Amino acid sequence: MDVQIESSWKMVLKEEFKKAYFLETVTFLRMEKATGKTIYPPGSLFFNAFNTTPFEAVKVVLIGQDPYHGPGQAHGLCFSVPDNITPPPSLVNIFKELQTDTGVPSPRSGNLTRWAQQGVLLLNASLSVRANEPMSHSKMGWAQFTDTVITKISDLKKNIVFLLWGKFAQEKQGLIDETKHLVLKAAHPSPYSANNGFLGCRHFSKVNDYLVKSGIDPVDWSLQ
Repeated sequence: MDVQIESSWKMVLKEEFKKAYFLETVTFLRMEKATGKTIYPPGSLFFNAFNTTPFEAVKVVLIGQDPYHGPGQAHGLCFSVPDNITPPPSLVNIFKELQTDTGVPSPRSGNLTRWAQQGVLLLNASLSVRANEPMSHSKMGWAQFTDTVITKISDLKKNIVFLLWGKFAQEKQGLIDETKHLVLKAAHPSPYSANNGFLGCRHFSKVNDYLVKSGIDPVDWSLQ
């Protein structure tokens, strides 16, 4: 099937789009829509992370769980919200750590598109969710697809930084070849766990230290 995704990702993932699980996921999403379910983000933004960060541009991978499930919040980039949407609590803590670590002032907007445009793949394990039902699409094939994405990045690239925040993301560690990539782990930035090792992790500066040592341009974390 002809999936509307950025061309370099289409080449890397072309075999996935032919597999039964992916076609079943598409059928499921069409059924959700046909039965009047509200799905986030809009279908045109399911692959926003890929369309904003082409495969060859990826230098950091941040793994989230599933999209925000409230109106207007999800736009296909993990932890990110569009302009003029109040940053959720986890994102507030991300900005708090960013400021402590790098001195970058807390942004006015929670839109992380600028990070994605610099090579930070903001990847949710599930690319869609039913309104007000977190993890409602997590068993529908997305995990197999995004696990393949992580594996392809690990296999085909080198010197990538993988940010695994929280237990869910850390379960993906086995997909990553740590002999040629850097894995940074911390607690989830949620208010329930941020004080257990996320705040103070200094991941933003550690990412850039590794990239520079690897001869790769660092990320400008400012969003202003």
